[in-house]
Amino acid sequence: MTITNKKQTIHLRRLFFLVSLAIALTALALFLLDYTEYAIGVVGAFIVWFLFFQFADYQFIEFNDDSNKILLRYYKAVRFGRTNFNSIEFPKPMLYNVHFENSLFGKMTDLTLVIKTRRGIAEYPSVSLTALSKDERKKLQEALLRVMGV
Repeated sequence: MTITNKKQTIHLRRLFFLVSLAIALTALALFLLDYTEYAIGVVGAFIVWFLFFQFADYQFIEFNDDSNKILLRYYKAVRFGRTNFNSIEFPKPMLYNVHFENSLFGKMTDLTLVIKTRRGIAEYPSVSLTALSKDERKKLQEALLRVMGV
């Protein structure tokens, strides 16, 4: 099964940058018109807008378990500067445990994969599933639990 949120990620990225551009142009116009107090308020609104996207941690996700391996590719959807592409790939029998951490009334979900290696148990860094729809999150959870045999 393949699960990807490419369309949602593109939409979120465009929304973020378009609204950021509108806020920046508004702040610039207010500064030029000598409405400094209002311009500072608009800059504050941009900071809140930016922090919301950083806190929500929207990530592009591509999950594939069609072969004998589990493949999870992800990267931060909204980011200034260079994008760090990350990938997790391991054989299905190595999957030891899966943790789904829900927060903010189930709106935000983090996935942590735990595998069993020759040296012991290893835990991958958490991956944010916030940009996935609720249905896609459920499918991903079912697929991983099926691999574990639960």
